[in-house]
Amino acid sequence: MSKAATMEIPINGNGDSRTLAEDDGLEQDLQQVMVSGPNLNETSIVSGGYGGTAEGIIPTSSIKGPAVHFNSDFPPRRVPAPGQGSDMHHSDSSQSMSADQAARGIAVEKFDVMKKWGLNTYKCTKQMLSERFGRGSRTVDLELEAQIEVLRDTKRKYENVLRLARALTNHFYSMVQTQHALGDTFADLSQKSPELRDEFGYNAETQKLLCKNGETLLGAINFFVASINTLVNKTMEDTLMTIKMYENARLEYDAYRADLEELSLGPRDAVTMARIEAAQQQYQAQKDKYERLRSDVTIKLKFLEENKVKVMHKQLLLFHNAISAYFAGNQQQLEQTLKQFNIKMKPPGADKPSWLEDQ
Repeated sequence: MSKAATMEIPINGNGDSRTLAEDDGLEQDLQQVMVSGPNLNETSIVSGGYGGTAEGIIPTSSIKGPAVHFNSDFPPRRVPAPGQGSDMHHSDSSQSMSADQAARGIAVEKFDVMKKWGLNTYKCTKQMLSERFGRGSRTVDLELEAQIEVLRDTKRKYENVLRLARALTNHFYSMVQTQHALGDTFADLSQKSPELRDEFGYNAETQKLLCKNGETLLGAINFFVASINTLVNKTMEDTLMTIKMYENARLEYDAYRADLEELSLGPRDAVTMARIEAAQQQYQAQKDKYERLRSDVTIKLKFLEENKVKVMHKQLLLFHNAISAYFAGNQQQLEQTLKQFNIKMKPPGADKPSWLEDQ
């Protein structure tokens, strides 16, 4: 602290001004204190004014407790070793640069993907509109297109068969449940009506037999429905998904073909030749994809037709034999039909939850 900062008019305990000699002595004492600084182990706490008696002085050496160290830096800072600060700064800078480069690389990659997707979408949309308005040409495989149309028509008809078979199952299930309730009612009345015991008993036995045969027929019809559902919604649907991919590839192939033809009609400068070469490579890639998917569709259509004939031959024979045996009242033939097609009937009450599940 400078001298000017400490040169104030000192005031004693009574508020009177000191003499000039006392002022000079006080100034020298203050300068010595500011230069050397007090020693905390030797300082004293003064309870009186300046120049008071010694009775009010308490030596600080008598106060027990941990030593207090004063530091102008608060909170404390870590001082790096010589050369360590520059290394840490260089390491942090390298890590931040690496992170920035990685983020920039990801952004560029995403931009390239979006750019390619946008160009491809634009070309395919242009080709689609050209075909729809009769301004562009499209690649057509007449034989394959006819097979695809037959498959779609067959799928629509089989979906109708599946819908009707499910309706038959629901109605027949309701009839079997009604027969079961009617048989229980006849059996109860045969016990409570002695004069009509035989008549109610005959009808109760007949309804129970019809209910048993109906449950057997329901097992056959459910097996028929499940097989048709697998054929329509899995096997045919899988082939149609491949056909959808083939049609998209055909559209892309025609779009890049039209783009190459358009570039070929333009000027033959260096820039155009480079664009033609790039378009030729894209066209060849789309052509290979189109031909590969066309081959896949042809193979899947062939195997689908073979599988369809095999499955429907078995299911139609099952449906005919089961229906005929049921309405002919031939219980033995009905059970034999289920054994022939390896259909296992669920035991009575198998679909009902256990008493633990009801809790």
